Amino acid sequence: MDYSLSFKVNQNIYLRDPEGTELGKQIVKHAIDLIYEVGFEHFTFKKLALEMNTTEASIYRYFTNKHRLLLYILNWYWSYMEYLVVVQLEPIHDLRAKLEKVVELFTRELPEHLGQSDYNKNVLHQIVISESSKVYLVKEVKEINDHEVFKPYKDLCARISDLIKAYQPAYAYPHSLSTTLIETSHSQLFFSTHLPKLTDVNNEAKATFVEQFLKDLVFKVLAR
Repeated sequence: MDYSLSFKVNQNIYLRDPEGTELGKQIVKHAIDLIYEVGFEHFTFKKLALEMNTTEASIYRYFTNKHRLLLYILNWYWSYMEYLVVVQLEPIHDLRAKLEKVVELFTRELPEHLGQSDYNKNVLHQIVISESSKVYLVKEVKEINDHEVFKPYKDLCARISDLIKAYQPAYAYPHSLSTTLIETSHSQLFFSTHLPKLTDVNNEAKATFVEQFLKDLVFKVLAR
């Protein structure tokens, strides 16, 4: 039986909850598609309004600026990824196999069959690969963090860190390895497509390069 996905996003990110109205849901849905199409630098509320046949003012009723809108989109993604980790790992008992599955979740196309959503999950994943660092590599990061808007990302990292500790209790840096796994999956997926000479990707193994690289990295670091 299919089901619809819904995650509670920190209310400090938005002015009005997009999940509360059809217009709000459409703003987020069309924003994901437009950011993917033009990139975050070229994305504006004016372009979004034209795409939706609405007004900029209507979008500003939900978000103060495009950075907050991107924060909302990424918060939804991090909540979804934690949900995936829980669901996909639940039937797996071997700890190594669990860690392998985590790597696969961050380096393969997202499973569209797990829960209905208005959002194109694989387009969303591409946005995360290209744009996610732009929500925290800002001068206001401390002020933003004080409102706990990065909590879904931290919760996801903590869950993976717990798995690392279970697999190798003697390892001293489980949180750092957790965030390294996630961030490296983004950078290497981006580089292997756009700047391949910054990686060791080759045409024969292009589809699985980042997955194989991260599995090699993680299990050599956690050698036991």
